Amino acid sequence: MPDTKKPSRIQMRNRRVILDAALEVFSRHGYRGATLDQIATEAGLSKPNILYYFNGKEEIHVTLLSQLMETWLDPLVEMDAGGDPLEEILAYVQRKLDMTRDLPRESRLFANEILQGAPRMGAQLHDGLKPLFDEKCAVITGWVKAGKLAPVDPRHLLFSIWATTQHYADFEVQVDTLLGGGAEVFDGAATHLQTMFRKLLAP
Repeated sequence: MPDTKKPSRIQMRNRRVILDAALEVFSRHGYRGATLDQIATEAGLSKPNILYYFNGKEEIHVTLLSQLMETWLDPLVEMDAGGDPLEEILAYVQRKLDMTRDLPRESRLFANEILQGAPRMGAQLHDGLKPLFDEKCAVITGWVKAGKLAPVDPRHLLFSIWATTQHYADFEVQVDTLLGGGAEVFDGAATHLQTMFRKLLAP
């Protein structure tokens, strides 16, 4: 285990290298399929070197998930109750799609954890995501009641946004096989999703 004094630049660099390597391995193989040997190989470090910085696979995984959760919630946090309702939701859709494009490994890390029953981030879902989800659902309900959006169940609206944006990362191989990959995939997705949700929500 590392000592408690401030880590050196090399130590901080090695931690970043390990976490990036682990993100690649976990996003590809899931928690159960990933091994410390795979992470060490991906990082270009020895297994004992990995264990100098982290107690084991679970600590690395929990560290990644903890770092991810704040980033994952940010697009929803930015939805402004005082803004134009339709434009706020469409902007949220775009932020989620941008995150899918820029952070595909993180999306798959999150998806794999949820598929396994969230054994390492259940508390974060309950304490972090749930209050924010309830808050934004209340905002959307208020917009609907005020006639600023078409009638919609805000809970299922958010689920639909997550499903239609995160799909492009979680099923990246399928998307690339069918569409050929490249920036035009996300350009087309943005156009389609903006049109779809605008038609659904316009009062």
